[in-house]
Amino acid sequence: MSKHGKVLVAMSGGIDSTVTALMLHEQGYEVVGITMKTWDYASAGPSKKETGCCNLDSFNDARAAAVHHGFPHFILDIRDEFGDFVINNFVDEYIAGRTPNPCVLCNTHIKWRALMKRADAMDCEFIATGHYAKLRMENGRGVISKGVDETKDQSYVLWGLDQDVVKRTLLPLGGYRKTEIRQMALDFGYPELAKKAESYEICFVPDNDYRGFLKRKVDGLEERVNGGNFVLADGTIVGKHKGYPFYTIGQRKGLDIALGRPVFVTEIIPETNTVVLGAEAELNRSEMKVGGLNFVKYDHLPEGMESVVKIRYKDKGTLANVYNQEDCTVKVHFYEEVKGIAPGQSAVFYEGDDVLAGGIIRR
Repeated sequence: MSKHGKVLVAMSGGIDSTVTALMLHEQGYEVVGITMKTWDYASAGPSKKETGCCNLDSFNDARAAAVHHGFPHFILDIRDEFGDFVINNFVDEYIAGRTPNPCVLCNTHIKWRALMKRADAMDCEFIATGHYAKLRMENGRGVISKGVDETKDQSYVLWGLDQDVVKRTLLPLGGYRKTEIRQMALDFGYPELAKKAESYEICFVPDNDYRGFLKRKVDGLEERVNGGNFVLADGTIVGKHKGYPFYTIGQRKGLDIALGRPVFVTEIIPETNTVVLGAEAELNRSEMKVGGLNFVKYDHLPEGMESVVKIRYKDKGTLANVYNQEDCTVKVHFYEEVKGIAPGQSAVFYEGDDVLAGGIIRR
């Protein structure tokens, strides 16, 4: 019998998940490693580069670490589940004029559920990942909070985890800084892993070319949307664009339009294939609507509650009041204007370091 119980560890082959598995193994857990194949790079288009969690070298690295330290390792093929949910949502959101966050959906709806299903089948009490965040139990609820390393904190991408999942999850890296994890990799005897570069690409979008991906996935899209109008806030037409799905809120580069001053995408109107341009100041908003809520620390948000709200992963957060709406959404009123609120992205509500709730920005 193991000292602390049996844990299924998601191992991508990268430094964080490998150190997570070795750390738990050293602490006395009965570790089982699992690597999830989410995407077949050969289906992604002309690029031959495998990215992120889906390349053969990463599979081999994960398996080698498990074998060397004497615990089992498996590969789990979840390409069908991943493709149906994550990729379809990714395409649908861009076609709807929004900017999706596929990694949040993948983590919370696909990877964790796949882990839970396999953990149950293998009698594992816990699942673990290499995310930089903390978990604790409080008042019968599993609470997610920020990791010690603010530059690596990943609590923002975990807002969608349901309570049954949170209560069985271990996040050993939440109390450490990245520099300490690199040192641990060296101490465990993995100098190459300690130097391994991190990937920030979406695994199914080679070279971050999401426009090319959309063109390949949606037959006739380019022809259907090409030639829409660039307009200013007052409706003045100032040029033609390549199609509204190929632009995002806040975009400045790649507009291929010269107006004699810097302009940014401030709004996307899919119904008329219109992209609105404006000065940087026109990106500022004081309110937004958020739906698809998942409550973490509490089972609801009290009316008018004060919270720090992050609208993107690297956002420092802005103080706001949160008001419940009849349609199961919330209206967020910021104390100061926020730049570049993008429908489709995640909004995460914090109380101190704790995640209160999260949802998808509607408008």
